[in-house]
Amino acid sequence: MECPSCHAETPDVGKFCVACGATLPGRCPSCGRANPSGARFCLECGQKLSTVQAETTTRPVTATISHEPLQPVASAERRQLTVMFCDLVGSTALSARLDPEDMREVIGAYHGCCTEQITKGGGFVAKYMGDGVLAYFGYPQAHEDDAERAVRSALSLLETIPKRSSRQDAVLQVRVGIATGVVVVGDLIGEGAAREQGVVGDTPNLAARLQALAEPQQVVISQSTRRLTGGLFEYHDLGRIALKGLDEPVQTWQVTGASPVESRFEAQHETNLTPLVGRDEELELLMRRWRQAVSGEGRVVLLSGEPGIGKSRLMVALQERLQAVPHTRLRYFCSPQHTDSAFYPVIAQLERAMAFARHDTPDAKFDKLSSLVGLPGIHDEDVLLLAELLSIPAGDRHAPLNWNPRRQKEKTLEALLRQLEVLSRQLPVFVIYEDVHWIDPSARELLDMAVERVVRLPVLLVITFRPEFQPPWTGQTHVSMLSLSRLGRG
Repeated sequence: MECPSCHAETPDVGKFCVACGATLPGRCPSCGRANPSGARFCLECGQKLSTVQAETTTRPVTATISHEPLQPVASAERRQLTVMFCDLVGSTALSARLDPEDMREVIGAYHGCCTEQITKGGGFVAKYMGDGVLAYFGYPQAHEDDAERAVRSALSLLETIPKRSSRQDAVLQVRVGIATGVVVVGDLIGEGAAREQGVVGDTPNLAARLQALAEPQQVVISQSTRRLTGGLFEYHDLGRIALKGLDEPVQTWQVTGASPVESRFEAQHETNLTPLVGRDEELELLMRRWRQAVSGEGRVVLLSGEPGIGKSRLMVALQERLQAVPHTRLRYFCSPQHTDSAFYPVIAQLERAMAFARHDTPDAKFDKLSSLVGLPGIHDEDVLLLAELLSIPAGDRHAPLNWNPRRQKEKTLEALLRQLEVLSRQLPVFVIYEDVHWIDPSARELLDMAVERVVRLPVLLVITFRPEFQPPWTGQTHVSMLSLSRLGRG
């Protein structure tokens, strides 16, 4: 098309000249005739021109910058998506028993809880369907762990929704189905209030079928979701089940809870690991730092690398090297779901060290924690501080600690550091802090103090993180930086 202003050649699909920016005449979708700006009917065939076409030729174009939260995009795109269907159990019987206004209150509490937990987990509530909720994980914003986020959100719903009803005669229960697969998402369908982002593919249908298969207070997932979540959860194999509308039976799993596994790396690599290659120099550097630490000169190694480049695999190899050497190992794992949970990696490590079981009563947990008193240097006050940290009531056996929050936090930090010192007097200590780019502020404060303290102890402290994290500990004589680069072609 020739621009009527500067006569430059411009592609027919454009609305403005690529040379001068002038408005181009619109073309009729029926006969292809070029029409002047603002024309509503074609000069050649009389076909009515679209309102959008007429208006875009007369309205000025302005650019705006939005500061609103991320919203779904209007254009469709192909991507992997984890779809969650959540259904309120027994809503029909409930609506027959309750007054409509009371039922409205119940449904509102249910929807509010779903939105809260799904949004907190990084999901997007796509649609409310009466007593059903449709949610996407991986759209409009994708995360590396969307399948895990969906399952954790579903387990949170099972725990929180029964507590949300304000009526004693309306105890709420839900069932959840989750599936992962490739879909086309983003097409706008419907009009007005019914307008929504459409998803095309087998995944939403499969998630809906799995939800119908689940029993009350159950989460049922597809094989693809099970493969992505690995050993992060505990599962019950439901076998291959024929589902309505699907040609072949589908392997299904019930999620029974979170797994007690320590490391995310180990949870996602349930099979035997392949031999470590190409990291001999890095492994030898870590072994040198270990020998220096054993001699009493504490060392800190900052291990940086892109996701998946092998930081955790290198830690596994180092632990294998140290198996024959007497030492104490402390492992702390930061989590993307707990960046706002104070002392999360510390609490998780203590619970593993104390061998807490799900069925343990508060008294049983306190008795296990009290075993620390037998260590020289650990006092009753330390046990009470750790009990407070783990939310274990001391009962009538000890008077409560009547300190203000600031003082109690300071005392807790000192108790945790004192525990490290006591352990290091018995055997050299190997401490791992993994994924500190996800560390919470309170645990970060403890780590800052530990980096300063280990210089006088037989301790090797290894801290792993991604390149976007800026470690504040560089420049100290006992701190080394080790960046993992990609392996060479050989």
